[in-house]
Formats: sequence, C-alpha cells, structure tokens
Amino acid sequence: ILVVAGLPAFIAETKFSGERFRAFQWRSPERRMLMYLEIVLAREDHAKEVKLFDLGPRMMGRYREIFRRIYDEERRLTTRRVGWGFALGLLADAAFYGAYAWIAISTVRETISLGDMAMYLTLFRQGQSAVSASLSAVGGMYEDNLYLSNLYDYLEQPGLAAAGGATAGIDERAGIVFDDVTFTYPGAEAPAVRNLTLAIKPGQSVALVGLNGSGKTTFVKLLAGLYRPGAGTIRYQGRDLREWDPVALRSRIGVIFQDFNRYQIKVGENIGAGDVTAFDDRARWRDAAAKGQASEFIAGLPATYDTQLGRWFNNGQELSGGQWQRIALARAFMRSGAEILVLDEPTASMDAETEAQIFEHFRSLTANRISILISHRFSTVRHADVIVVLDQGQIIEQGTHDELMRRGGRYARLFDLQARAYR
Repeated sequence: ILVVAGLPAFIAETKFSGERFRAFQWRSPERRMLMYLEIVLAREDHAKEVKLFDLGPRMMGRYREIFRRIYDEERRLTTRRVGWGFALGLLADAAFYGAYAWIAISTVRETISLGDMAMYLTLFRQGQSAVSASLSAVGGMYEDNLYLSNLYDYLEQPGLAAAGGATAGIDERAGIVFDDVTFTYPGAEAPAVRNLTLAIKPGQSVALVGLNGSGKTTFVKLLAGLYRPGAGTIRYQGRDLREWDPVALRSRIGVIFQDFNRYQIKVGENIGAGDVTAFDDRARWRDAAAKGQASEFIAGLPATYDTQLGRWFNNGQELSGGQWQRIALARAFMRSGAEILVLDEPTASMDAETEAQIFEHFRSLTANRISILISHRFSTVRHADVIVVLDQGQIIEQGTHDELMRRGGRYARLFDLQARAYR
C-alpha cells in the first residue's frame, strides 16, 4: 500500500520534470535573446545608437514579448504540475487513511490487539515518510540528471589534440615558417586561409594587407596557436607549433587585435594585462605606456595609473577611442621579452596620418624582433621589409613596396586608388 500509493505522484513528478527540462532547452535561444536585449538596453556602449535611432521602445517591446511567452509557458507547466500533484496527492492520502481505517477495524474486531494497533500505526506513519522521502530523492536525481546531460554532451565534444611541452626552439635563426597551410573555421564551408606558404626571418617587419575576409586576422590566430591548421604546418624557430607548450609560445608573442578589450579596471591594470606575470609592476606600466605613446594623457587623468576606467563603477573615467587604442598598444609592449609583436588593425579608427606615425613608432621599437603589421591602408605599411597581399586566404603578391608598385598588380592598383581617395 505504501509503495503503490506513492507511485502515481512520483510518476507525475518525473513526467513534469521532463517537460520542464524540454521547455528549458527549447526556450534557451529566447533566454539568450533576453540577456542580449538587457545588454543593449542597459550598457553604455550601446546607449548612443539606442537613443539616436530611438530603438528603446522597439527593443523593450521585443523584450516584453519574449518574456511573456516564457512566463506563460512556465505558468502553464506550473499550473498543470500543481493540479496533477494535488489530485494524485489526494489519491495517496485516501490510500493512507484507508490503511489507517483497516488497522482500526481490525482492532475493533479483535484481530489485532491495541498494542499491535499502536505499533502498526507508528510503523505505517514512519514507512509513509520513508517511502515519500525515497521517491522524492529518486525524482530529484532524475531531474538533476536531465540538466547534467547538457554538461555531459558538452564534455563529449571533441577538443584539440594534446599540446606539446617544448619551451624553446631548435634554431633561433629559423623565424616563422607557414608551409602550405590551410584552415577552415568550425562550421564554415570555405577555408579562411588556403595553401599559404610564407617565411618570416628574425628581425623582419612584415605587412599583411588585403580586403575584409582575406585571412589576415586568421593568420595571426594560427600563429598564436589559438587554432591548428587543417593541413600543412607552422613552425617557429624550427619547431612545429604543435610541439610547443602553449603558454611558452604565447609568452613570446605580443598581439593587439582590432577588437581589443576595454577592461573596466584601473589604467595600470589595463596595461598590465598584457603580461600577467607583471600585472602589478608599476615600473613596467610606465615603460609600456611610454612605448605605446599613452604616458601624456595618462598623466592628465585624476589618479593617473590608478584611475578607474569605464562607467560600470563609481568615478570611472571614459576614454576616447584613440586613448583606448594607445592603452591597447601599451598593453602589447608589456611583454618586454616578446620576440614577435603583432598589430592587427588596432588603429583602424584613427586618421591615416596618426596611424602612420604609430606604425613608424612601432617599427622603431621592434628593430630586433619580428613585427607583423596589418592594415587596410596600404600607405601606412609601405616601409615594411616585406608586404604580403592576401585575397580569399591566399597570397597573391609578395615583395617590398617598390617591387610591388613596379609590377603593377593588385597592390599597385589599390595603392593608387587609396591615394586618390585620400587626396
């Protein structure tokens, strides 16, 4: 009686647990959209366009619509769960009280004694609690396992092969070598780079130029070991990147991407993020800021290197786009021991003259290192030792500025086109 009376409620509970989990999975994209709309409506970096284009009412309307759908679904499930739980609970209670009546009638008929009745009532009450607790525990384990299945699915996703353990190269004079490298992003159909072969010598400055989507940033990500090529090999100092310890490899590379982070922390810590081993080293902050041409405006901030940046916290200072870019440049120079320095269009929002000055300053500070410059403006990289022109992930031209101009190919045509546009 104890087990049979508890089973209907248990079955109903597990059934509704499954329905709630399926609804949770089904609604996950909409929940993510709610989170995104909250960011768009509340974050300061979206405020300008939201106000200018009067997007607030439309975004808020979409937020309410999605919230209402999720809320209504949750309410329907909860109502059904409570209703069925109440009905099946009454059935269980009827069975329990029927058992109590049976014990009482058996005592009246003197089938059992008063002492037996007291014992049976006590044991039945304890058994009822034990069975209820056991079924609830099993139901809870079932529901928890449903949600854990997401974690198991995630852990079963294939990852990268085991990384190497090398912390030094074989030949320091070998530089960087891309040998017939092809790479396709997960889920993409076309390769981001294909059959790319390039050798960069130590101390050489290389400029990567090309239109959007030509593979310039992918080249840097492959070099930093963030992805592994699908075909071909990448070697640094004579050793395949797959043999390198990832931390040792990345400590030798200083990179500033075009979409660099604007950390909502202090100025000095924003710079120190470039080398976590010297995160709090104030002397290194100042040296890196000087190299990144950020010292002058930092000196004018309320607390200089201790000034809180961003608007997320009290008394936070917001910087201009150009100032943030100089902070990012300083962050790249925090890695004083880096043998490779990369600028991936971090100055894209600057005017051509300022960008040219920064690239020239960058080249003067990287005389004995490999420097890789990426820009859409061909005029700012004309003094690089080698200019590599990419198109759809392939190298179509390579040489010095003068050599490429004499050939009259893609680089020369685009250079002349940009020059006329700037004039």
